[in-house]
Amino acid sequence: MQLHPITVIEITFTVIFLGALFIIAMLIPKTKRKISLYVASSITIIVLAFFLIRPHWINYQVSIKTEQLHAYLEKKYPGEEWKIKRKAGRQYNPHHLDVEFENEKGWFYTYFIKDADNIKQKGYAVLVSEPENSKPKHFQPEDW
Repeated sequence: MQLHPITVIEITFTVIFLGALFIIAMLIPKTKRKISLYVASSITIIVLAFFLIRPHWINYQVSIKTEQLHAYLEKKYPGEEWKIKRKAGRQYNPHHLDVEFENEKGWFYTYFIKDADNIKQKGYAVLVSEPENSKPKHFQPEDW
């Protein structure tokens, strides 16, 4: 398993922070040490829960955004077929989804989904060589 550099940095700083927290807890006088160790342990559990829950929460949010975008595209382009994907990687915003229409292979349109009522096209790209005099059919300049 290869970790993304952002994840490595987060984990490194978290380990340093939690280590410092436990060192401080051990340096506190004996009368208060037990409470400080409970606090440090509680914070550790909260941080671990955050790292375990966050990817599932993001995937859940992406599934909701995908449904919202699908409903939007059905209204905007009735009768057409498309594929919706999310770019893989931590550096990409989970609110940005790419759409490739069946009748326009090779063109990918990026949509920003804030909620069901706020969906905007934020860009497009060609992954194959662009034919001459070819323009994107689903480009929405009013969103720019």
